[in-house]
Amino acid sequence: MKFGYTILYVKDVPRSVAFYEDAFGLGRRFVHEAGMYAEMDSGSTTLAFAANGLAKSNLPCGFEENDLSRPPGGFEIAFVTDDVAAAYERALVAGATAVTAPTAKPWGQIVAFVRDKDGIVVELCSPSTQS
Repeated sequence: MKFGYTILYVKDVPRSVAFYEDAFGLGRRFVHEAGMYAEMDSGSTTLAFAANGLAKSNLPCGFEENDLSRPPGGFEIAFVTDDVAAAYERALVAGATAVTAPTAKPWGQIVAFVRDKDGIVVELCSPSTQS
């Protein structure tokens, strides 16, 4: 088996696509004409967005919508960059909410956290020094 997708359920797919382009420099790979689903050009694992309405049809048992006004869900997505400080500032300028400024970790990485417009936690980190 191979990890293929991370799909984030969001209020407004086109808004999320535009935000991830501005905040993190990702390009759009595919945006469905109905605006209910999109994929970003994010490397070997696809980052996708699906509208909350689509999630409701896929998950009839229900789910907690991501919302910046509430505590974040128990997950994060992470982007690796050589310049965490610049990536953090770019994200904030694009409208991300600051969580933790770039910090040196004991294992050698620089790590920062922001929340996107839906309240999803995004980690910005330098490459791991561990093999």
